[in-house]
Amino acid sequence: MPRSLIPALMILVLALCSGTASAFKPALLYDQVGKSDRSFNEAAYRGAEKFSKESGLPYQEFTPTNESQYAQAMQRFAARGYDPIIVVGFSYASVLEQIAPQFPDTRFVIVDMAVDRPNVESVVFKEHEGSFLVGMIAAMKTKTGKIGFVGGMDIPLIRKFALGYKEGARYVNKDIQVFENMTGDTPAAWGDPIKAGELARSQFDRGADVIYQAAGSSGLGVLQAAADLHKFSIGTDANQNYLHPGSVLTSMVKRVDLAVFEALRDAEAGTWKPGVRLLGLAEGGVDYSLDQYNEALITPEMRARVDKAKADIIAGRIVVTNYFDIMDK
Repeated sequence: MPRSLIPALMILVLALCSGTASAFKPALLYDQVGKSDRSFNEAAYRGAEKFSKESGLPYQEFTPTNESQYAQAMQRFAARGYDPIIVVGFSYASVLEQIAPQFPDTRFVIVDMAVDRPNVESVVFKEHEGSFLVGMIAAMKTKTGKIGFVGGMDIPLIRKFALGYKEGARYVNKDIQVFENMTGDTPAAWGDPIKAGELARSQFDRGADVIYQAAGSSGLGVLQAAADLHKFSIGTDANQNYLHPGSVLTSMVKRVDLAVFEALRDAEAGTWKPGVRLLGLAEGGVDYSLDQYNEALITPEMRARVDKAKADIIAGRIVVTNYFDIMDK
């Protein structure tokens, strides 16, 4: 045997052994944007990494290059004994509805959409609650009385972000003007920072001085446009304050990392349960971010008002409209 082949064969043997040493073989499947989006997928990655470091257990990950690979990837991981299989993003929902019954003994988790199958846990968030808080912050920060919103793909989920944001802004100032644009109506809208940046610049040109983005990796274009023009942006999903300190006013943090970590922890501990798990302000699933990168931008008075509203939402004294509740009316 050529000596050059020995290291490769050793690595293969070790990989096969490690794959069968434990019955607990979790897998994490990102959407096609991948884990380096500094947003939704990266948050999922951080949750899996935290679990792996704390438990000492490895996990497998996969990024499809297009939606046609979603079903193929789930089938292959399930057939090879991976369990649980966590899929990140609403775009997996229709495929998971078909795949889950084929592998009734495999536990599946989907983040950001509900799938009604007996072996599926669905983790969904109250994005409207977190968006309400950052809408308040935008309304208190603006000097023009005009703020903006740039979404990614035009779907009800992103309309949910936008509506909560507008309600929060109008809670502070009923006469505030809110511009709203979506980057597109296909999945490509999540990966087009140039288009999102152009939309942001257009809103800034019309007088907005704070723009909230909910556009996946496209939103990085919004953050960049705000920084270039010395305006304010608001990040989403992950804490994006660090990307442009002094320009990112805050971020609406959506704890995808928490969802992934707890799903893995519960599955490993034997306490995992199927069904819908809803994470809002009360559960620590959404919030606004405050850290060393933006604390100078938010005054104590602003923070006190937002924190009061947060407590009122949790207590039910403020009810934020969920777009899904009104979309069919």
